[in-house]
Amino acid sequence: MRKGLRSIFGGLAGRLLVGALMATIRFRTEHRERFDAYADAGKPVLYAAWHGRLLPLTYYHRGRGLGAMISRSADGDYIARIAAGWGFDAIRGSTSRGGREALREVVRRVRSGQSVALTPDGPRGPRQKVQPGVVRAAQLAGVPILPVTAGCNRAWWPGSWDRLCIPKPFSRVLVVYGSPRHVPRDLSDSEFRRHVLELEAEMNRLTERADRDGGPRT
Repeated sequence: MRKGLRSIFGGLAGRLLVGALMATIRFRTEHRERFDAYADAGKPVLYAAWHGRLLPLTYYHRGRGLGAMISRSADGDYIARIAAGWGFDAIRGSTSRGGREALREVVRRVRSGQSVALTPDGPRGPRQKVQPGVVRAAQLAGVPILPVTAGCNRAWWPGSWDRLCIPKPFSRVLVVYGSPRHVPRDLSDSEFRRHVLELEAEMNRLTERADRDGGPRT
């Protein structure tokens, strides 16, 4: 059995044991006010997070009624079950399977007032490289993108493509929020590409900081 979500979550016997593990984690944040500015006011936003940081970020943001685009892959089935138990509303699809329909559903949800989380490098990678879907969704829905990431002082890092971060019991996780990024409706192809590259650069910068300030990656 290959390493990754199927082997790790299957070995933990599903959502309840994953939740028990995550309940031991101590969280702290940087720039939480950027999240609160939208959540407290009920303003929709698109959250952008790397696929490899999904576990701590999904647990930390549980119970808020957020939508989440989750792939139709076998790994996505595990993520969807866990996310549903933590109060997320799954939108099944990705850039490779059901992407156009999922994008339309993301835009519909956001326009109706629901914030949605996306993984711009999922479900197959390349790791930490932004695919254009999240920028296109922000452009069509007319809402900003809020980058968010997480670092952990003690974690398992399975050999899957995304280097999934699985915090060890009683470890510490740092959640870092970036600045909201607004995407104008009318953009040339080169301007659109610039927004994709700038988002990718910021998300990687935030992740480097979260890993550095969150502690050594062991």
